[in-house]
Amino acid sequence: MRYWTVLFLCRGTMLAVAGGSSTSVKLWDTATWQLVTSLQIPRPESTKPTDKIATKKFVLSVAWSPDGRRLACGSMDGTISVFDVARSKFLHHLEGHLMPVRSLVYSPIDPRVLFSGSDDAHIHMYDAEGKSLIGSMSGHSSWVLSIDASPDGAAVASGSSDRTVKLWDLSMRAAVQSMTNHGDMVWGVAFRPPGGGVRFGRLASVSDDKSISLYDYS
Repeated sequence: MRYWTVLFLCRGTMLAVAGGSSTSVKLWDTATWQLVTSLQIPRPESTKPTDKIATKKFVLSVAWSPDGRRLACGSMDGTISVFDVARSKFLHHLEGHLMPVRSLVYSPIDPRVLFSGSDDAHIHMYDAEGKSLIGSMSGHSSWVLSIDASPDGAAVASGSSDRTVKLWDLSMRAAVQSMTNHGDMVWGVAFRPPGGGVRFGRLASVSDDKSISLYDYS
């Protein structure tokens, strides 16, 4: 089986693993390497058993909330499933995307806020507890493959198959910078963690052009 994504819980030893054609996410305790539970992605209530979309629940992305209480999972059908980790319980779906959800990240300063990037070229901002879409940003001309939130929660970065990296100001809900130095699809973006006495923020991106780019922002 090919694994699409692997994420560690920031505080603790829990590992979330999803991939291949699986419609579930497995949680492992890395202290003992024992399987803790398997979270099954349910079909949204809005779909019918005969709908083609109901068969496309493959998990493409996962994200832990900063407090470790929630796990969000993005699927091929464009839906996002939110789980209560402690109870291994499905809570609800977040809807709004029309195509696969490739990347998810929670706000580092608000455990309710979740960002998503999709093949529909949109970045969504959700109240993951209130089950509501609270913002949508567009500007890429193709799939959004990766997103990350800045340590101060004021910005989001995105990488796309249109070969660009964009920096989004959340107060403006708009892209304030677009980097075009990559020559192929951008599969990963990541902000530098806080600390280290660095005056300005730093962002990294990785592309199919076999290069890693570093950017400074303020």
